[in-house]
Amino acid sequence: MIRAALLFCVVAGPLAAEGFQTLKGHGGPIMDIAVHGPSDQIASASFDNSVGLWQGGVPRWLEAHDAAVMSAAWIDERRLVTGGDDFSLRLWDLGSDRPLRMDGHAGKVASVAVSPSGARIASASWDGRIGLWTRGGVLQGYLEDHDGAVNDVAFTPDGAGLYSVSADGTLRHWSLATGDARVILSNGFGINTLALPVSGNWLAFGAVDGVTKVIDPVSGAVLADMTLDRRPILAMALNPDETRLAVGDGDGFIMVLDTATWRVVHDFRAALRGPIWALGWAEGGEALLAAGIEDVIYSWPLTGLDAFEPDAPEEQSFLRDPDSMGNGERQFMRKCSICHEVTPGPSRRAGPSLHALFGRPAASVPGYTYSQTLLDSGIIWSEETIDGLFDLGPEHYIPGSKMPMQRIVERSDRADLIDYLKRATRPEEN
Repeated sequence: MIRAALLFCVVAGPLAAEGFQTLKGHGGPIMDIAVHGPSDQIASASFDNSVGLWQGGVPRWLEAHDAAVMSAAWIDERRLVTGGDDFSLRLWDLGSDRPLRMDGHAGKVASVAVSPSGARIASASWDGRIGLWTRGGVLQGYLEDHDGAVNDVAFTPDGAGLYSVSADGTLRHWSLATGDARVILSNGFGINTLALPVSGNWLAFGAVDGVTKVIDPVSGAVLADMTLDRRPILAMALNPDETRLAVGDGDGFIMVLDTATWRVVHDFRAALRGPIWALGWAEGGEALLAAGIEDVIYSWPLTGLDAFEPDAPEEQSFLRDPDSMGNGERQFMRKCSICHEVTPGPSRRAGPSLHALFGRPAASVPGYTYSQTLLDSGIIWSEETIDGLFDLGPEHYIPGSKMPMQRIVERSDRADLIDYLKRATRPEEN
């Protein structure tokens, strides 16, 4: 077994990208990055309910999910599958803006994977099940054995099996012929992410407690322990030639591992605030992509990683220092600001602007797609209805709403939030 040591070196090679770059346009945190290697198309899944397609710096937006998009995977150059907080998948033909909706899960779809032949799709859901689908989006059935949310899945190189990791702390291998599962290991704490090379000679996983290990995928024997004092591990990405594995964590660090020796060849802080939720490799593996709680994708050339120091990010309202705010504004920043603006005008946030909120019928902002439940609710936003919304929680106050599950338990906190909203969303008087 190899224990990780902080031994750093610079990866030699040409500079494929022209230095540090950013891809901007999303209206919320970015949850996943998928790169189609041959065409170098980048797909980004975001909390703003949209998928961004990037070739160069100008995105094309794919809009169909009813909640945050959590995961994305390429089937081929023209086809993409995504999964979201709306408990469903979308199968996109890039020649059309109208994807096929794939329903059946009863919890968020945290990860999607495509088999090596492209013939099959697997979906990992927080309902504890793994969905199996044809490349055309037809549900074939579910694999059920985990005792908690399934966070990630990966097909075996021959496509005949599947690996999965779960909040129940287990890593399992599934036979797709029989549906039988075998527990390869139990970590104790939940496992969030995994990576498997085409050779199938090893399997890497990252867990809630910071454990980062490489194992034999058959026996579960530990081949390398890369665990550092960081947690949780949230993302992994293997470069196209499978010589480098990037690992992102909740502290904003990325380490890049040499898969031949399991030495750490790069280790740097990529974000001053927040986690690294998404990783990918572009430019044939010469550029590392990363994203998280900010609404930006960062791209670094490999030769610039060791010299990188993150700048202070552009201020996001939901990342402001809580001590700089009154209680009402603090409640808004914690509960609402990641989805909503208080200023007028369009934005790419997941929810509509709250400008001129009081006295406005629910589901009445032009250009925003509302749930039918909210359209039929008859609610007029007022002190009383906003108080009720956060007292009971959206899932109980408006059952079927797309609003996230959350409550503000203390009456005084709800009153302070309402006072803040009355001030901040008031239309300017001419």
